[in-house]
Amino acid sequence: MKKGLMALLFGSSLVLGACGGGDSAEPAPAPEKGGGSGDSSVDAEQVVQQNCISCHGENLEGSGNFPALNNVGSRLSQDEIREVIDNGRGAMPADIIQGEEADAVAEWLASKK
Repeated sequence: MKKGLMALLFGSSLVLGACGGGDSAEPAPAPEKGGGSGDSSVDAEQVVQQNCISCHGENLEGSGNFPALNNVGSRLSQDEIREVIDNGRGAMPADIIQGEEADAVAEWLASKK
């Protein structure tokens, strides 16, 4: 029983450790690839990959209580998406992404129809 519990705890810590991060000493430079507004250097798709897929699914198809984002632009406007990013909704905490990144992601997701 104790071995099974220890294996479960160890496995959980590995999974949680792999999901965490993003707070490295030197942040990686944002790629110049498009994905947000034309004058932004933020790659919205990369920001989504780093911050959203763990809950919303690799293809943004949704999972469990987390809604699909692959067509969120057909349900919410860019401003409404930004409001959800800023204030959270349901199980989603507020301010997971901020500033230019949040603007770029809201614009990119709004184009998903």
